[in-house]
Amino acid sequence: MTAIRRAMVLAAGRGERMRPLTDRLPKPLIAVAGRSLLDRALDRLEDHGIEEVVVNAHYLAPALETHAANRPWPTIRLVREAALLDTGGGVANALPLLGAGPFFVANGDGLWLDGDRPMLRRLEEAWDPTRMDALLLLHPLDRAIGREAADRGDYFHDSDGRLRHRGDAAGAPYLFASVSIATARLFDDAPTGAFSLVKLWHRAQAAGRLFGLVHDGAWFHVGSPAALAEAERVLDNAR
Repeated sequence: MTAIRRAMVLAAGRGERMRPLTDRLPKPLIAVAGRSLLDRALDRLEDHGIEEVVVNAHYLAPALETHAANRPWPTIRLVREAALLDTGGGVANALPLLGAGPFFVANGDGLWLDGDRPMLRRLEEAWDPTRMDALLLLHPLDRAIGREAADRGDYFHDSDGRLRHRGDAAGAPYLFASVSIATARLFDDAPTGAFSLVKLWHRAQAAGRLFGLVHDGAWFHVGSPAALAEAERVLDNAR
């Protein structure tokens, strides 16, 4: 098993569906049950032993910069994007800081509770660079807390762990659950500028190198103020 010591948290987006909360606050800094989404993600990365985290910023970047500066650990390297680069472009832009080894990529608004074992540890143990260009955390669509009625799922999960995107199917049983592992290899010959990580995942799928791991704890889709309220109720009851 390769120990992963670097990660990237994607925090540059505008969070339009969370308005009016995001009119004055970046979505990752919204508090859920008393702690920001960003700190909840950083807490888990810190507990796992991550030493350096790259955080990208664009919308209300000074607020993220101030917040990051007040956190002593892990080491946070904030990268400001002059224009939004989307998920793939954001990671590609930060590759010089992430190094050649594997790294976690986590959405800044991701929220999860571990199952029997820490989820990041399970992902790390499942990572196999000889077979994989990306390893995605999945969650069963019907058990996602706060999911929207229009959600149709993202992936089918084959018996060998490989993933197939929903494509033209009416639905798929698993959602991408906001955390993945990759290396710089995934970004070979990637587009320039803004693009989605999904573009690279499609390419990895075509090569048979896109894999998934099903989360065994709770996972929250905090996409709206109503979903935020539901997440707070669940977290309060879990204490």
